[in-house]
Amino acid sequence: MDRATKETFVEELKERIDRAPVLYLTDFTGLSVKAMTELRSSLRKSGAEYVVVKNRLAKRVFDESETLPDIGESLSGPTGFVFGYEDAAAAAKVLSDFAKDHDKKPTFKLGLLDNKVIQAEQVERIAKLPSREQLLAELAGAMESPMAVLASALGAKLQEMAGLMDALKDERAKAG
Repeated sequence: MDRATKETFVEELKERIDRAPVLYLTDFTGLSVKAMTELRSSLRKSGAEYVVVKNRLAKRVFDESETLPDIGESLSGPTGFVFGYEDAAAAAKVLSDFAKDHDKKPTFKLGLLDNKVIQAEQVERIAKLPSREQLLAELAGAMESPMAVLASALGAKLQEMAGLMDALKDERAKAG
């Protein structure tokens, strides 16, 4: 790679890091080209992107940045960056599920969530979270449940009152 190409790549890498609220660093040792292509496709569907990055260039981006933490020790060996543009859990889940089917590859090195370092174990926990849609559905259900109980109780009281009114009407009709 010539100097101009490296400069362009570094600028593109900075832009991707700034644009992505979540970044996962992975070790892709042992993955075939076919498996990498499959992984990239799966990540794209979840609103994420997988890019293999030269460690020297990545280190340069992190060293030059005033907002990014120091992750120098994680930049060794083959490193793939996963840029999560939409849902932090979705990208982690895709990686975790993919690793289950491919001899635990790739492995998480660490993650950045809003420019804060999270360890590989934390990334694994994020991968086990329900999807955003699932969490929203659970929240809606939790909010709806008390309202449904209240509506049912009020409906029962109204029905009971209507029954009492009918009984009173029948009683007055018999008496009078």
